[in-house]
Amino acid sequence: MPKSHLTRLSIICLICLISLGCAKSGEKRLAAGNDQLKIAFITCTVNAEFFKPVKKGMNDAAEAMDVMCDFMGTEGVDVKAQANMIRQAVRDGYNGIAVNIIDPVAFDEAIQDAMNKGVPVVGFNVDDHATPNSRLSSVNQQLYRAGEQLGAYVLSFIPENSRVLLTMHDKGVSALEDRLKGIQNILSTKKIQWDVIITGNKSTNGAAVIAEYLREHPQIHIILGTGQSDTEAAGIAIEQNFDGKDYWSAGFDLSPKTLQLIKDGHIRCTVDQQPYIQGFYPVIQLTHYLRYGLIPSDMDAGAAMITKQNVEKVTKLTEKGYR
Repeated sequence: MPKSHLTRLSIICLICLISLGCAKSGEKRLAAGNDQLKIAFITCTVNAEFFKPVKKGMNDAAEAMDVMCDFMGTEGVDVKAQANMIRQAVRDGYNGIAVNIIDPVAFDEAIQDAMNKGVPVVGFNVDDHATPNSRLSSVNQQLYRAGEQLGAYVLSFIPENSRVLLTMHDKGVSALEDRLKGIQNILSTKKIQWDVIITGNKSTNGAAVIAEYLREHPQIHIILGTGQSDTEAAGIAIEQNFDGKDYWSAGFDLSPKTLQLIKDGHIRCTVDQQPYIQGFYPVIQLTHYLRYGLIPSDMDAGAAMITKQNVEKVTKLTEKGYR
């Protein structure tokens, strides 16, 4: 074979080897993730105590999958600003987005726009099950059913025809409204009446709101919360103002103070929605979708009942950031 042919053949082989090496290298980078994938978590009340285990779950999954994750959101409940953050995350080059879908319609357009631009979106903490939404999946508690579970657990402790106080820490959060409806559905089977108040998102302030309402309505001795801060607030109100006077409360979600109030008997129980997995699994789902095309699926985060019987075990896990 002429020398010139050998030279051309050698060059072709070298190019093929280089191309194959680059392809394998690119495939390896894609599989490993490196710094290519960035995921944004977007929520309301971004600094709420509740989201600490969500952030830990997110960070643990990000480390395991070798991706970058940022947790961001609005200070309070501002659905318009939160929707704008979805659009900004797309402009900022995030590869995937997890959204706390606290309103059934406010985020539909922003999520659809992200999906149209090739940025997959999943839900976490609260899902949109009331209207069409193009999000791929959601990891969250089945909220109405969880409200029914709390109502069913406490029903035997509430005399028929009683009047109870139901609390929400914020207006306009569909999760709280769904839980509230679930509780009310169960209470109505025993002809129990209720009042509903908004406490605010700081438990110390909420405790003052609840204590004042109870003084104005002395026939009410039972408070049932729908979220973390108002559940904690009810326990604090009883601890500080009605200790030993046959008052008790129950509600949702965990905090160190809530667990202590359960130990002390001011809160009878709380329903844990296991927020750690609400941060962990969206990262896994988005990463698998972006790398391998595996379609995410809905996950029920559960409704674990925390009482005096298991509070010590849960407290230890809370100290480690898992509950």
